[in-house]
Amino acid sequence: MATVILVRHGRTSANASGMLAGRLAGVKLDDHGREQAERAGERIAPVPLAAIVSSPLERCRQTAKILGAAHHAAPPVTTERGIIECDYGDWQGRPLRDLAKEKLWSVVQTQPSAAAFPGGESLPTMQARAVEAVRRHDAAVEAAHGASAVWVAVSHGDIIKSILADALGMHLDLFQRLHVDPASISIIRYTGTRPYVLACNTHAGDLSWLVPPPAKKTRRRKGADTVTDDAAVGGGAGPPARS
Repeated sequence: MATVILVRHGRTSANASGMLAGRLAGVKLDDHGREQAERAGERIAPVPLAAIVSSPLERCRQTAKILGAAHHAAPPVTTERGIIECDYGDWQGRPLRDLAKEKLWSVVQTQPSAAAFPGGESLPTMQARAVEAVRRHDAAVEAAHGASAVWVAVSHGDIIKSILADALGMHLDLFQRLHVDPASISIIRYTGTRPYVLACNTHAGDLSWLVPPPAKKTRRRKGADTVTDDAAVGGGAGPPARS
């Protein structure tokens, strides 16, 4: 299947002040967050994009718009409620230093699969709807643009961590071992065999290696191996060299 570039939104004043913004309206990128999004856009710019999909929250839509502006032929940004921020319920809008004193905090840290936020959703529910949304969009992108297509999903820290955990085959109770910074880039390639995590929480580096090589017309040799989704024993040769 296709390849998704997962981008967390840039930093907001809520992030900088240590507040759990959740789904509060009016939470926007600060100056540093806009700069972070611009750098992420520069990294993605060489890659032809089939779609840009964003959480409906403003900080993600801002980030997605900045990513698109850096691209010479960006598709229009669409929104997907399945990758919206976790519904933290009564925790929303409160300082993290105060939330750390709550009994539920240790459950969120050590047994997320048992964590349900008062007045909000559980972490397993969050993961299920986020993974479903990403896999659904990925299948639609491949159906429309082919298996080498690349698309972008702009979302939130816990959402992206949960999607990465699913791709890595990690139990949700282990997802706090992953880290996803503002405006960081993570990459997953979905195939019929398994997902491949190609990058996690990266902040620098040219992504032109994601550009698919020009298709070559070749005759298939009798008995040639046609399986492309299997993992290469020994690690393989990596992306093709480019002149």
